[in-house]
Amino acid sequence: MEFLKSDPQDPFVIYALATEYNSLKDSEKAFYYYNILLNEHPDYVGTYYHLGKLYEKTDDLSKAVMVYQKGMEVARKKRDNHALSELQAAYNSAMGLDYEDD
Repeated sequence: MEFLKSDPQDPFVIYALATEYNSLKDSEKAFYYYNILLNEHPDYVGTYYHLGKLYEKTDDLSKAVMVYQKGMEVARKKRDNHALSELQAAYNSAMGLDYEDD
């Protein structure tokens, strides 16, 4: 919280808080900080995967899918192929498309 006080616009600090609250199973605060990132730092690609997973964890699959889709769009624009790959895999899983080859 001290880091946030010293630089309230730093997306990494906001992301770190969201992730910490998520790991503490405080979904309300995690959603709060992830939504700050979406609104104020929409190009912060790391937000989308973790927010989508949080929506899945709280049984809101439709929102998870929307977040993954938006994240893939942002990752493509930023040419972040690693994030794009992770988001695509999460999206496929959420959509039931994560089948194994026979």
